[in-house]
Amino acid sequence: MSHQIKIPPVGESVVSALVARWHIADGATVEKGQTLVTLETDKVSNELEAEVAGTVSITVEDGEEVEIGTVIGLIAAGAASGGSAPAPAPETQAAPQATPTPVASGPTGEKIDIVVPAAGESITSATVAAWVVSNNDFVKKGQVLVTLDTDKVSSELEAEASGVVSIEVSEGTEVSIGEKLGSIAVSETPASPAPVASDPKPVKAVASALPAPAPKLQVVQDDDSRVTRRKMTPLRRKIAQHLVNAQQTAAILTTFNEVDMSAVMNLRKSVQEDFVGKHGVKLGFMSLFTKAVVQGLKDVPSINARIEGNEIIENHFYDIGIAIGTEKGLIVPVVRDCDQKSFAQIEKDIIEYAVRSKEGKIDLSDLSGGVFTISNGGVYGSLLSTPILNPPQSGILGMHTIQQRPMAVDGKVEIRPMMYLALSYDHRLVDGKEAVTFLIRIKDCLENPTRMMLEM
Repeated sequence: MSHQIKIPPVGESVVSALVARWHIADGATVEKGQTLVTLETDKVSNELEAEVAGTVSITVEDGEEVEIGTVIGLIAAGAASGGSAPAPAPETQAAPQATPTPVASGPTGEKIDIVVPAAGESITSATVAAWVVSNNDFVKKGQVLVTLDTDKVSSELEAEASGVVSIEVSEGTEVSIGEKLGSIAVSETPASPAPVASDPKPVKAVASALPAPAPKLQVVQDDDSRVTRRKMTPLRRKIAQHLVNAQQTAAILTTFNEVDMSAVMNLRKSVQEDFVGKHGVKLGFMSLFTKAVVQGLKDVPSINARIEGNEIIENHFYDIGIAIGTEKGLIVPVVRDCDQKSFAQIEKDIIEYAVRSKEGKIDLSDLSGGVFTISNGGVYGSLLSTPILNPPQSGILGMHTIQQRPMAVDGKVEIRPMMYLALSYDHRLVDGKEAVTFLIRIKDCLENPTRMMLEM
């Protein structure tokens, strides 16, 4: 009996995923829990594990984008422990067509190191973006091995000789110029003819028609090196598509206001030591803003809703998305049931998400189901911006940097810590009066945090 390997559901706004890399070869045997494939969506990377032990049959190759629910492979359950799997027999029928031609450039048995090439005086390191081949694969001279990313360009390293690849540095690792990534054991023919005779993966079968005496950065330059071109990564293409779709499907409008942060800052200062002593975390701005948003959604329920076709779906829960910047892009994990959680628990949840995002351990389920999003551009120094909706949500709040400004207070000019707030909303569902009312409610909660804690 075969077990299907499917693309799991991600959330309402994600309808497809990219098969970034298979970690096992077609026809390999795997154990239950072993990592099979890395998937990428517009927000996160995710690894699928084998739910049963058996022999894997890959039906969707690396680099292909497929819809949620698509079967990308099969596992013949129970075949891992025995040698009676029927799959190798038909593969050997193609063996006469797969007689390899001796193309090795060095003595058989010699090992050639795969090293990071120099890429210019200002570039001292690179990131291993993706291995195009798997460990122990047989490659031909000129075949693409790995893609490297620097802060300026992307490049592909090609095999200097034919042989078996040994990978020593995993994807996502930052390496120095000249550092060893692996090696090639030079050989004129692959160790076993059967795998060569099987249907090769398209992404591994592409070899350069040009001679490659030494690996170098492949950069397309125009106008005497005045510009540099590089391909967008699949993740960046997906992010671009998602943002464009958001603007094309919703009538996005933004309204602004400003909030005096004096009361919030004084509250944090007065209780911070006791708060940390009791809860083990600091009282940050995000939990206060999250609670203010919850209060605003209760007072203006039309923002806690979404449009599905010709229907309006009103939510009666308060799962708030918190935008977090990562090296791969912006992700929005969701803090569940914020109306029922304490300030301390919200702070702990946000810290946990931040740590997991840096480690690449955010689950796809962490990003689904949010009703509203908070984005804090102020941590990067942004004074004012217009955030883009996170579909299918109808609202997003943009926080900005706190700036000391002269303000008129009771007829006198005083210097106050001020923050601009921006609320982007779907004007198809939310009227201007409701949006302004919501934003003023946020302002009132933050300028009177004691009343907010009492839900007044």
